[in-house]
Amino acid sequence: MSLLSTDEPWATHFFKLLTEHATEDAAHNPMHIHRVVTNARRLCAAEGADWLVVMPAAWLHDCVIIPKSSPERSRASQLAARQAITWLEDLAWPHGRLEEIHHAIEAHSYTAGITPQTLEAKVLQDADRLDALGAVGLARTLMLGAEMKREFYHAADPFCHTRKADDGVFTLDHLYCKLLTLEATMQTPSGKNEARQRTAYLRQFLAQLENEIG
Repeated sequence: MSLLSTDEPWATHFFKLLTEHATEDAAHNPMHIHRVVTNARRLCAAEGADWLVVMPAAWLHDCVIIPKSSPERSRASQLAARQAITWLEDLAWPHGRLEEIHHAIEAHSYTAGITPQTLEAKVLQDADRLDALGAVGLARTLMLGAEMKREFYHAADPFCHTRKADDGVFTLDHLYCKLLTLEATMQTPSGKNEARQRTAYLRQFLAQLENEIG
């Protein structure tokens, strides 16, 4: 599926802006944006949310990327929300609801810890978190761990049986620090259902890995 296949011409405008102002890491790139838009469309239809709020928020939710190692990391979604509204105003966005779009973007972030107050913000948060689960989430975790030069797993206790998980050192620990907790944070019924299935996949991977490495 083309990255520009949804919601022409707005998808074209948004993709062009993201390309011209590209800031990304291994886990936040154009394909991540496309998957979040796809997730958001599905959840929006299931939950009856307003696509004219969710759609621009999904496309622009990561328009500002701050490295995970930066002390400013927790502000990334707020900066992205501000930038997104500036771009929408420059594009003469005709559908209004800018405050709701702003809130959806700022509340999507796990790190920011902002509680979503609208259905549209809940949909976007779920859509983004679903991309951290399942096969895609696992692949993103491994790519980002390699990019940050982390060890794959703790040699003596890979599965955190007797120690506290530390994903600042070990890539596999990120599943225990964050990914396996996401199912409990989902905001919508359809998001919860999908997260349950994707979390089960992660647990199957861990079981297989433990069987292989002992």
